[in-house]
Amino acid sequence: ARGKCMIMGLQNCENVEITAICDLDEDVLKEISEKYNIPIGETQAGKGQIPYAHPLNMGGCGVTGGPAANAVSKKADLVIFALYPHIFVDWVKENQQYFKSGAVLTDVTGVKGCIVEEIQGFLRDDVEYIAAHPMAGKEVSGVENSDDGIFKGANYIVVPTEKNSKEAIELCANLGELLGFRKVSILGVKEHDEMIAFLSQLTHCVAISLMCANDNPNLCEYTGDSFRDLTRIANINDEMWSELFLSNKESLLRQMDAYREAFDKLYNYINNDDRDGMRNMMRLSTARRREFNKKA
Repeated sequence: ARGKCMIMGLQNCENVEITAICDLDEDVLKEISEKYNIPIGETQAGKGQIPYAHPLNMGGCGVTGGPAANAVSKKADLVIFALYPHIFVDWVKENQQYFKSGAVLTDVTGVKGCIVEEIQGFLRDDVEYIAAHPMAGKEVSGVENSDDGIFKGANYIVVPTEKNSKEAIELCANLGELLGFRKVSILGVKEHDEMIAFLSQLTHCVAISLMCANDNPNLCEYTGDSFRDLTRIANINDEMWSELFLSNKESLLRQMDAYREAFDKLYNYINNDDRDGMRNMMRLSTARRREFNKKA
């Protein structure tokens, strides 16, 4: 279906035809906007992401915004949010009057349990929200680090509830395909948050801990690629990730316990000179990692 798409990215928005190429990640907002001549609007929290004098900047959206951006939002059939969880909930609550009747809302937020039920609970009956999560990102932020190939080969997850219509689920899945994701999956809210605690949040915890475990100032002069690869994501947005960790606290702590158990097992094998135990873990690790290579 053709229609208008208001994309609200951290914390900006753009209005495009659904048939046009669009990107949900804030890092590519400026590049995509300029490439396809797409106007940009900002939320109050996102002022300064795009220069005020930029020819495609329409100004602010919502109750603190201006008439140009709000007029666009009232025509949008699909609204895609890329906001921190608490900002997302508050913004929708305060600005849902700017959505047209029949509009579908979706998002790219990294956790779902803390937002989906609440938003679906207060949202107008004539507007539908279906959650989604593009499993693609970078350790750097800002439009200067934009990458229009960031979704190539990546996974996209649709996270519906019993309140979602079949049409909205299909629309969200089709959006993932349109944007070039390799695989579109459907998960429930709890399943999504448990999975994300392991695949994303725990990996960031490991990278953070590793970088904080040794204060030798000359490590960067000695390291090889393995350390660089393993700690790439330790260059972290502390405001965003601390909120994501606490918003998914119970699931993340369960995965941290499981990781600690596996790490302690390897520690004990080494401490006890148990080479066979070490090699068994290494073989299991290798076999599981090869499955990822097959789907790359």
